[in-house]
Amino acid sequence: MFLIMMMGVVLVLLGYAIGFALDPEAGFVGVILALIIYFVMMIVAFSQGKSIMLRMSNAREVKKEDYPQLYNIVEEMRLSAGMPAMPKVYVIDDPSPNAFAAGMNPNKSVVAVTTGLLKIMNRDELQGVIAHEISHIINRDIRYMTLATIMVGTVAILSQLFFRSMLFGGMRGRSSSSSNKKGNPVMMIVALLFAILAPIAIRLLYFSVSRKREYLADASAARLTRYPEGLASALEKISGSTHDMQVADKSMAPMYIANPLKPKGQRLRNLSSTHPPLNERIRILRGMGKNSSYAGYQQAYKSVTGASKGVIPESSVKNV
Repeated sequence: MFLIMMMGVVLVLLGYAIGFALDPEAGFVGVILALIIYFVMMIVAFSQGKSIMLRMSNAREVKKEDYPQLYNIVEEMRLSAGMPAMPKVYVIDDPSPNAFAAGMNPNKSVVAVTTGLLKIMNRDELQGVIAHEISHIINRDIRYMTLATIMVGTVAILSQLFFRSMLFGGMRGRSSSSSNKKGNPVMMIVALLFAILAPIAIRLLYFSVSRKREYLADASAARLTRYPEGLASALEKISGSTHDMQVADKSMAPMYIANPLKPKGQRLRNLSSTHPPLNERIRILRGMGKNSSYAGYQQAYKSVTGASKGVIPESSVKNV
């Protein structure tokens, strides 16, 4: 939540800087514009986000008779997680092994896997992957990441609007007005720097949010299956794949179990912008041994990463 709040601060400051640069008396107009763009995008994402993701990935809904093992595993993990409703099951015809979950709440959610994943996974490994995706749903990660994604998109839109206004109208406005109220040159430079740096800063915050949610989903998956090795082995197979995902997209990359964006023909092993390195995730899971609790994951995480602070809140570690 702190990271989300920091992203919000960057968004508001950018809006104010742009508004003030164009007119010192209209700084808050920029803030209002930023919030309007944000809320419009949020309405679209919350109402149509799941459908957009499924269309973008070319996913097709399947029934139990189509993929009985996959369907049974989703059902098992749903019951283990205590979800109130069965997620709809989708398959993506793509040779690259990957999976994602979608849906703002556990009552209306979906789990999608590629045919490439189904081809190379045994039952324990597939169960680990599904448990990871179910964990994203019960941990409300899709809602969380949607809010973060919208912030990134809003900052990008504001920056582009400012650059375009500078290019097409800013210079003309300053040359046609002798008033000190318009086109403050110092603030124009500050706003220009902010418009360049804000998208970079907010993306770094976004990556941090995304990576933390992946660690937590791994820990939750180990709890659901009681078998961390299943997910570790699945990630190992995914990391060794050289298949290119045909429908990979930057906006959807954080939703997949492994970052689908990679140099053509290379392995997925250590791409770590939106996800922690796969090698590290595998080592943490295997470091748990037979201890599939949050405490076991926390201990393994600290041991592998050398971090003094764990990725899971201590209250959750003690209470579960």
